Amino acid sequence: MKRAFAAGLAVLASALIPSLCLAEGGPLKIGVLTDMSGTFATIVGENSAEAARMAVEDFGGTVAGRKIEVTVGDHQNKPDVAATIARRWFDTEKVDAIVDVPVSSIALAVQAVAREKKKVVLFSSGLTDRLSNEDCAPYSVQWMLDTNVLARGTVKSILQGGGDTWFFLTADYAFGESMEKISRDLIVGNGGKFVGSVRNPLNTPDMSSFLLQAQASKAKIIGVANVGQDFRNIVVGAADFGLIAGGQKLASLIVYDSDIISLGLEKAQGLYVTTAFYWDLDPAKREFSERFFKRRGVMPN
Repeated sequence: MKRAFAAGLAVLASALIPSLCLAEGGPLKIGVLTDMSGTFATIVGENSAEAARMAVEDFGGTVAGRKIEVTVGDHQNKPDVAATIARRWFDTEKVDAIVDVPVSSIALAVQAVAREKKKVVLFSSGLTDRLSNEDCAPYSVQWMLDTNVLARGTVKSILQGGGDTWFFLTADYAFGESMEKISRDLIVGNGGKFVGSVRNPLNTPDMSSFLLQAQASKAKIIGVANVGQDFRNIVVGAADFGLIAGGQKLASLIVYDSDIISLGLEKAQGLYVTTAFYWDLDPAKREFSERFFKRRGVMPN
C-alpha cells in the first residue's frame, strides 16, 4: 500500500500543475490524514506519513516552482474529528489535497467536506466501495483497493475450493457492512450458503461472544470483515475457542504484514487472504521496500 501511496502522490502533484501555475507563490500543501494513535496506527499512521515524505523527495520536492510540504493529522478514528481537521486544513491552513484517510466512515466524512470545498482527496486506506459508487465525488480518487476487490478476490477463490457455507464476523461500520453485503451476494450468486453474521463494534477487546456464535453456525468458512487489532483479536480467539481445530477456516478479507508479524505464524497458519501489495514480489518493490525499511524499521504493506 505504501508503494502505491507514494506513486499516487506523484500523480496527484502532476495533476495539480495546471492550477498551480495560476496560483501565487507559497508551498503546495499535502495533508496526510490518518490514524496516528489508534487501532490502525501500525498499518498506516507514521508509516503513511513517511511514505508521503518519500514521494515528495522522489518527485523532486517542488511542483510548478512551489515547494511541496507534508502535514500530518490524527483523526482519532472519529468522523467528526476528521471532518473538522479537513475543514481547517482547506479553509485556514490552505492545504491543497488530503491523502490516506483510513477507516471507511471517516473517509466518507472527509469525502463530503472535499466535495463541498471542491478539493482533492486521494484515498489509499479508506476501503468502502461507496467512495466510488453512491458517494463518489469528482475531486477524489480511490487509489488502491476497495471492498469489492477484496471480497471478490477471497470469496470466489474459496468457493471454487469447496468452501460453500459462510458465517461472517463483521465490523459494525461502513467498511464491514460493505464487505459483508458484497460477499453475501457473491456467495449466494455462486451457489453457496450464507448462514448468518454478527456485528462487532470497533475496538472490541473480547470477541468471545461473537466467536461462539460463529462456532455454533457450523459454517465451513468464517468470513472476517474486520481489520487491525479487531482482526487480530478474532484470529487469536478462534484458535483459543477451538474453531480451527474443529475444522472451520478463517477467511480474512484484508490482512497486512504487520498483522502476521504480530500474530506469529502459529496463530496465522491456514488463513485465507487477499492482498494488493507484497514487498518482495519483484525487484522494483524490493528496492522501494528496502529504502522504506531503512527509515521506518518495517517493510511497507
